[in-house]
Amino acid sequence: MARSKTRQHCTGNHKSQLRIIGGRWRSRKLEFTAAEGLRPTGDRMRETLFNWLAPMINEANCADLFAGSGALGLEALSRGAQHVDFIDNSATAISQINEHLATLEATGLATCHLESAKGYLTRDAKALDIVFIDPPFHCGLVLPTCLQLQASELLAPDALIYIETPAQETLAELSSHWNIHREKITGGVACRLYTTGAA
Repeated sequence: MARSKTRQHCTGNHKSQLRIIGGRWRSRKLEFTAAEGLRPTGDRMRETLFNWLAPMINEANCADLFAGSGALGLEALSRGAQHVDFIDNSATAISQINEHLATLEATGLATCHLESAKGYLTRDAKALDIVFIDPPFHCGLVLPTCLQLQASELLAPDALIYIETPAQETLAELSSHWNIHREKITGGVACRLYTTGAA
């Protein structure tokens, strides 16, 4: 699916643009088809997030578990990530991300998986330095995904986990496993960066 958390619903498919904020592909614009509910993480929040991630992003192994438009994973690659796994259960989303990677001559830096986050976490065995969890809002996906990630032993030591939810959604259950590293609430959206290491 395209990145589907939103406070509005699209009335139909249309072309939208994704702008890469920083790094080697800074200011590059990529077109994607906006499906119902599509809203990539905004430019300002992505800039804040990748400022938070700056000390760890270089050579990081990342997974974007609800890839949607590919905004977070592509930004990670632009800023020096070693590899990104893009996971989404929409064939359209995965096809468009593959097209973006080809346009950026970055196909060797990523793997696209047409499957659910649950399926990926069940079978993949690589150590992940950074994980993006940004699923459709109000679908009850965040907590089960986080709990499965915790149980999977896929996280590298001192891994970082970015989670985007509606502002009113609390994640108190995660406090016994991960520590809040950074947090920001803006426009009704909560953006939290957790670490498996010390806060």
